Amino acid sequence: MDKNKKIQSKRLRRRRHVRNKLRGDATKPRLCIQRSLKHFACQVIDDEQGKTLVSASTRDKSVRDQVKQGGNCDAAALVGKLVAERASEAGIKLAQLDRGHNKYHGRVKAFADAAREAGLQF
Repeated sequence: MDKNKKIQSKRLRRRRHVRNKLRGDATKPRLCIQRSLKHFACQVIDDEQGKTLVSASTRDKSVRDQVKQGGNCDAAALVGKLVAERASEAGIKLAQLDRGHNKYHGRVKAFADAAREAGLQF
């Protein structure tokens, strides 16, 4: 098997394993993160309605001006703080962290810690 196909199949398996345990609803939506080499993004999703309630990204104009590079821990922490503020404005206090296939380490941990400090509970 090709090395990249093997890595991708392991990622898909981990993603399904994590996501099968999480279902977001109106009272406790799913906080889904997306991490790439250059950017970090997140969405607060209500799975019952299939709607995104709140989102934030390093591609947002307000974040883009404050961050030199979007693919590091500082940028992830800034996005975590921003999404927690937007969620509190929308009346969301509880969420379930959906880390996808990513380990709870580095940028993911910096994001989660910043969101917790800004008032969002997991």
